[in-house]
Amino acid sequence: MSSQDEQFQAAAPEPASSSADDGMTWWYRWLCRIAGVIGGMSCAVAGLWNCVTINPLNIAAGVWMMLNAFVLFLCEAPFCCQFIEFANAVSARADKLRAWQKAAFYCGMAVFPVMLSLTLTTLFGNAIAFATGVLYGLSALGKKGDAISYARIHQQQKQMDEEKLTGCLEGQAL
Repeated sequence: MSSQDEQFQAAAPEPASSSADDGMTWWYRWLCRIAGVIGGMSCAVAGLWNCVTINPLNIAAGVWMMLNAFVLFLCEAPFCCQFIEFANAVSARADKLRAWQKAAFYCGMAVFPVMLSLTLTTLFGNAIAFATGVLYGLSALGKKGDAISYARIHQQQKQMDEEKLTGCLEGQAL
């Protein structure tokens, strides 16, 4: 290899290791991203609709919903924000967050406008953004164990219970 190739490889950014660490499958990761993009679209549309009023709380909730949409697009789909210089940096930092951190952030972002102004527009507009947080929260719980492991644990527990029971019965007989 030439020295230019070595310099290029040294300067190339390493792929994010979060994809290997977090235990999410590729299809679940895409599901979360798609839910984030759809949640951002629903927040943007409902937020804009919510701002067409004279009630100040509805306007505040609508502005917050549009801010939620911007953050969701920035974190989940930075290609939608190509005109913003720092979009890829924010997305890379968001990818390094753990799933439970994303879940808490997205759910908290989605609950705030609903608490400001409880209307159908804010409720339905933030539902998919909240669902994105729920999806990330479910991925933070981890994989379900296999049936063989559960059967083995159950068998060991059953044997321990039988040993305790026979020990008690032998103790009563003496």
